[in-house]
Amino acid sequence: MSFSSELIRSKILRIISSPDYTPARVAEFVAVLHLSRKDIGLLRQLIAKMEFDGDLEYNPKHYILSAHKKSRKKSAKAEKLNDSFNFESTSENTKKYNNNDGSLIIGRFQRRLSGIGFVRQQSTTSEKSSADDDIFIPAHWTKDAASGDIVSVEIMGKKFHVEQNHYLTQKKYKKRLKNENNENNKNDRKRRGRIVQIIERASNRFVGTCVLLKKRAFVRVDGSIFKNNIPLAGDVLSSACDGDKVVVEMLKFPTQHNDGEAVIIEILGSRGESGLDTLSIIRQFELPEYFNEPALTAARDEVEKFFKIFPDDLLPQNSDKTQIAEKLSQMNRLDLTNEIIITIDPADARDFDDAVSLCRLDNGNFRLGVHIADVTHFVTKSSAIDREAKDRATSVYLTDRVIPMLPEVLSNALASLQPNKIRFTKSVFIEFSPVGIRVNTEVYRSAICSTQRFNYSEVQEFFDSPEKFASNWRSEVRELLHDLRKLMLVLRKHRFDRGSLELDIPEAKIELDDNGTVNGVRVYPYYDSNRLIEECMLAANEAVAEFFHARHVLFLRRIHKGPSIQKLQNFTNFIKTLEIANLRVDDLYQDRFIIQRLLNAVRGTSQEYAVNISLLRSMQKAIYSPDSDGHYALASKCYCHFTSPIRRYPDVLIHRLLDDILDGKKPDPDMRELILLGDHCSNKEQRAEEAERELTKLKLIDYMSNKIGERLDAVVTNVESYGLFVMGTKIPAEGLIRVESLTDDFYRFQRDSKILIGLQKNKTFKIGDELIVETTKADLDTRQIDFKIVKRLKSKLPPTKLKI
Repeated sequence: MSFSSELIRSKILRIISSPDYTPARVAEFVAVLHLSRKDIGLLRQLIAKMEFDGDLEYNPKHYILSAHKKSRKKSAKAEKLNDSFNFESTSENTKKYNNNDGSLIIGRFQRRLSGIGFVRQQSTTSEKSSADDDIFIPAHWTKDAASGDIVSVEIMGKKFHVEQNHYLTQKKYKKRLKNENNENNKNDRKRRGRIVQIIERASNRFVGTCVLLKKRAFVRVDGSIFKNNIPLAGDVLSSACDGDKVVVEMLKFPTQHNDGEAVIIEILGSRGESGLDTLSIIRQFELPEYFNEPALTAARDEVEKFFKIFPDDLLPQNSDKTQIAEKLSQMNRLDLTNEIIITIDPADARDFDDAVSLCRLDNGNFRLGVHIADVTHFVTKSSAIDREAKDRATSVYLTDRVIPMLPEVLSNALASLQPNKIRFTKSVFIEFSPVGIRVNTEVYRSAICSTQRFNYSEVQEFFDSPEKFASNWRSEVRELLHDLRKLMLVLRKHRFDRGSLELDIPEAKIELDDNGTVNGVRVYPYYDSNRLIEECMLAANEAVAEFFHARHVLFLRRIHKGPSIQKLQNFTNFIKTLEIANLRVDDLYQDRFIIQRLLNAVRGTSQEYAVNISLLRSMQKAIYSPDSDGHYALASKCYCHFTSPIRRYPDVLIHRLLDDILDGKKPDPDMRELILLGDHCSNKEQRAEEAERELTKLKLIDYMSNKIGERLDAVVTNVESYGLFVMGTKIPAEGLIRVESLTDDFYRFQRDSKILIGLQKNKTFKIGDELIVETTKADLDTRQIDFKIVKRLKSKLPPTKLKI
């Protein structure tokens, strides 16, 4: 149904005023009100407004209560289910793990190909639950849930019986448990639950391949979401061909006993067509392809208004500069158009939202200028452009295209800090002592004219061989680059001295030909020139956050909570197996400097990637929130995102707060609105990252499919019971060596140390082992690369006795 605020409001009031109403969260109201996933943000905003108006109340766990009914009773749904299935009191387990009010546990479901699944409980704080807290769902209790769905779960105790008409007798049930597959046995120590209801689907649409078998049509959904082909409804044979890539809408989700049913809603093209992989990812993640007409019209109007003020945006080289200065003064903008200001970006970048300048003061201090595109000058609050940007929340950088947050006439032109053109900016000037301590921050509306545009590679070449550029680059520019490098080293030392952590995880750079076909893959280099800009942007983000904090302004922060004790303990156990010399890792949780020393110890070794990725997985995701929790990885107490308003909506919000302060107003943002915006922007950011990773993965698989039988050097990055995950050292493609392909012995998985150990020869495989592997399979449909071992280059462990 369409979202009508008044209609939805009246329905919510009717529901919560019912004497039988049991407190529920927003996700449950989406299902009850028959709304779509895209309406959840609108619903949250409406509920926040209703709370402000006094129509309802939110409790600390985000349950929606009637304004006159704060008490919370046991879930009627749970009572009804217990009665109908005649469960006995499910022992202390149920009391321990169900919510205190007796309601069901809400969480996100992940299904394995074997049919079993796990539910990770949704936390009421920004802290995420760990895998150790996951609830194990046996295959026969998963209903028709698919990976990513939000579900309600009832914890099942060890002692119970079920009426024979509904499930199995106790005797048969025990027999079934005994004979369940090995994966079930591995999860005996986990909580065991039963899915009661699918509250919110992760998606009803999926991308897959059309399969025609004996005059029947099926879809094989890409990846490992569903194990079996799903029957297609309707007259498929007249429209789709075998092997076509299609988008389907699920009519019935498959269960343990039913294949489900889907219908084709779009045929993307035939297998192998150029650009089909990108289009598949766009459809899979429901990424926006086009801007709506009101947003485009509004963007064109902004361009027209700008050129009425500056008919030629190129900075004149004569007396017209005085006229430019007068216009900027009338607009209350600091005129920086004659300053030496540069941009440094990737060679293929098109949106330049940051520029830098630097000078040395008489007292020996540095005065860094960070100049950021003034997007809010063109994107006013609640305008057509703003509504579209808010919905997108971020630009998405795919391998062969960019899906921008703002229309291209702004993102790639008028707001982009192109060289030799007048551009509106917000400038933050930060004064640092010679040892990197920030002593002063000033913020201005400004206008700049970038002196020169650089890319990272050429700046690094200049750092390596400055004499080559003596005749081509102005002396002032060369001096600026040298000073910026000096400041970068000072700021990095200061940041690491306070405990900042830096993870080195290689990024694959995919090289495409004119048809979008992969013709090369390499690891993206990270230079001092990259670090230079990184340090400047980190300094500006932190300075702006402290600027707000000192004025007691509520703002949307970038927060990163520290890892849980349990996750860090698991990471510690893994690190101990690596036997890194002269490093004691027992106090990782209390001393972040030990983590620093660990990262330095493995830098440049075969263990580097595995240690960095394992540490990353031990940490929580950074998110947007008004909570003042600080940023763990940066060791920063106060941090926000300010420097990329062309591609990140949270930065736009920060710029609007600066506008208020510069206009002499006291910003007073609404806490509830900031919470909702933080959740929305965090979710859209994670969607964009997943889409970018998945397309890179597809491109790598396509590239490796032409290298079947070829050998490459690789390092073991993870060990599981079913095999070894390895990554190429020169080609950053990750794949699996299945345990059944290790035919020289029978291997047993040692979970606590992440090692495969041969039962007969005590031969071991562990993270960091270096191998020569051969590509045996690269499947775009399952999105999986398989390798086999050709040769082991070195043994990292002495023979280890198996723990029984």
